[in-house]
Amino acid sequence: MADQKTGPGQGPRTARAPRRITAAYLQRAALHYLERYSVPAAQLRRVLARKIAASCRHHGEDPALHTVTLDGVVARCIASGLVDDRRFAEARAATLRRKGQSSRAVAARLAAKGVSRDLVGELARADAGEEMIAARVAARRRRLGPWRVAAQRAACRQKDLAALARLGFDYATARAVIDGEAEMEA
Repeated sequence: MADQKTGPGQGPRTARAPRRITAAYLQRAALHYLERYSVPAAQLRRVLARKIAASCRHHGEDPALHTVTLDGVVARCIASGLVDDRRFAEARAATLRRKGQSSRAVAARLAAKGVSRDLVGELARADAGEEMIAARVAARRRRLGPWRVAAQRAACRQKDLAALARLGFDYATARAVIDGEAEMEA
């Protein structure tokens, strides 16, 4: 067995001490985070609050002292247009719909990210056609109903209906998709 080196660059890294919280530091941290992710204001506030909590734990400060600074940084990000809850929610809802998520699942995901209840209700509502398209996408991705092997289709009908129900689709939509035919794929 070869000897293991224990010099610099070898072995586990030691954690750096968190920086002290200043308005400039929080602003830079917010900009760095927003360069990578599109988030609603509530999510940005949670991320920055975790940074504040870690720093305060390390330096023995009270996190409540930085509440005004946190509010100011989030307000500046909103005012400058870097954070826009409506834009985030519209894009996220469209993405989830394309992936086959039901209206209920879209609403739950947006609410979990901190989007306001009114905006969630407005964006998660889908007409019957959109809901049917999303259900067909979900069934195709999971190989349910018409996308299942023909010999197993009848035996697995109840399981397929239950799978779509767990995804948040209503019974009528699930039944229409499971009992329908798969479209011809080009």
